[in-house]
Amino acid sequence: MSEIDILSFGETMAMFVAEQAGDLASVGAFHKRIAGADSNVAIGLSRLGFKVAWLSRVGADSLGRFVIDTLEQEGLDCRHVDIDPAHPTGFQLKSRTDDGSDPAVEYFRRGSAASHLSVHSIVPDLLKARHLHATGIPPALSETARQMSFELMTRMRQAGRSVSFDPNLRPSLWASEQKMITEINRLAALAHWVLPGLSEGRLLTGFEDPADIAAFYLGQGAEAVAIKLGPHGAYYRTHLDQGFVAGVPVQTVVDTVGAGDGFAVGMISALLENHSFADAVQRANWIGSRAVQSRGDMEGLPTRAEMSVEFEAVIASRLAPTKPVGASLLAMRPAQSLKI
Repeated sequence: MSEIDILSFGETMAMFVAEQAGDLASVGAFHKRIAGADSNVAIGLSRLGFKVAWLSRVGADSLGRFVIDTLEQEGLDCRHVDIDPAHPTGFQLKSRTDDGSDPAVEYFRRGSAASHLSVHSIVPDLLKARHLHATGIPPALSETARQMSFELMTRMRQAGRSVSFDPNLRPSLWASEQKMITEINRLAALAHWVLPGLSEGRLLTGFEDPADIAAFYLGQGAEAVAIKLGPHGAYYRTHLDQGFVAGVPVQTVVDTVGAGDGFAVGMISALLENHSFADAVQRANWIGSRAVQSRGDMEGLPTRAEMSVEFEAVIASRLAPTKPVGASLLAMRPAQSLKI
């Protein structure tokens, strides 16, 4: 196997997107795509020129073939995606919204092939990757998938590889909220870079202020934390530095799904290119803003050429930041950096 920059893993589902607005029960026409937060990030990183290996499991069915074909067309190395003859590929139905609101999504993934991921799915060659990106979705699918998540993150960190983690909470997949909080925080403790949303961070840590949320994860072993604040940008904190980076103004929000995945793409790509954490957050905010301007979960993720032109234009224009709201630390001036 050629050198791998990034290893990502999880469940990619087929997605049927309504072609007209309205209740899913009344929709008669759908467009077939793929969906999955983990694979969205993998695709985004592949579009930026990284070599990305994808570890997953699909059914021996037409939807499984569609998933693999689509991921390979996006440049992902899918040689270690297992074909499961006994369990189906998961899928979802997604409504169409024309007012920027969150679409309705119905999942059909219980007992899917991906829920049968396990430590036996780990191939030693994949552990040669420079970086591992993980989320809280695979460990929510099943006990065996949770064991695999812990094993991958533990082995990659022990091997000196960098590890990023997005909680990406899916409460409906967990037996209880407390179980979710306990297991997600155990996983976060294995990551170098932790990337929660503000509401996720509040639920997982019990703290309200972004600075306290970040301090919680720094105390557990993280090297840096970036907290997503939606259109207001993001707050970041390391052991030496903290700051607020304003969001990129968006004229029209088309589809909010995938914005957090775009943020992760920006963070991971910039940090692997040795940019500062503050600069990485700036790129992450921009890719997240681009994602919400396109219909679809990953359609708005940019190529390297698009980023070189569009992102540089945003930086050069020095757009006025959105006024931050919420916790006290967010009252600092945008892009200000504080030594701590």
